[in-house]
Amino acid sequence: MDETARLLLWLALAGTAVTFAGSAAIWFMDEDRRIRRAFRNVLKLPADAVLSANGRGVGFNFARSLAAVAWDQGAWCLVYRIDELVGAELLVDGEVRARAYRGEGRRALERTTPGTGQVALRFIFDDARYPDFEVTLWQPGDEAKRTAPSPAEAIQEANRWIARVEAILRRASPRRPTAAPPPPPQTPPPAPPQASPPPVAQTPPPKVLADEAPPWDETPAPPRPRSAASRRGEPRTRDLFEDDEPDEAFS
Repeated sequence: MDETARLLLWLALAGTAVTFAGSAAIWFMDEDRRIRRAFRNVLKLPADAVLSANGRGVGFNFARSLAAVAWDQGAWCLVYRIDELVGAELLVDGEVRARAYRGEGRRALERTTPGTGQVALRFIFDDARYPDFEVTLWQPGDEAKRTAPSPAEAIQEANRWIARVEAILRRASPRRPTAAPPPPPQTPPPAPPQASPPPVAQTPPPKVLADEAPPWDETPAPPRPRSAASRRGEPRTRDLFEDDEPDEAFS
């Protein structure tokens, strides 16, 4: 009896452990959680807004201004800048029912009646290699899934994301700087008065006295000496301006 009770106890503990491990594996491998972990890995931060369905997802991180899309439950991802997002479209059976594009007003959802096909949300990016990304929110066969939304709920969720994309586009678009009014015309300041140049002192010319002789007449030229022979042979004339002293030649 003791062996049977011990065996039943071990079986109960093993069943509990297996159930717990299976629940943890299901929780860890959940599609939405796998996509969120992939976004956290590529964006380096948790995504602020995530939309995931049928193995695909899109996430935004506003702190880093990045957007990421994921395929195959997050097996591989692609990262865009938020300013590369051009717009989004809500498709019901291939018909565009609502959309939001950069630089234009949002086209609101007018008909909420579901179709017979699929409900999808298409994101358009400014990228030459991967210009768009489509997330199918509902498709035929999803009614068998336990957590799948109804077609009407999928349309309402897509419509909310159209409004969110419009807000993201307004936030990502650069604001145009307002033109500053032209400054009023400024009158030039009055020119400072120019100082008149100081008068130049004029030196008067030197005064010349009438009784002063020119400088070239101050020194008389020395008399030219005469030879002794000429003094003996020629008669000596008396200079009228000489003194009245007796001359030896006439005595």
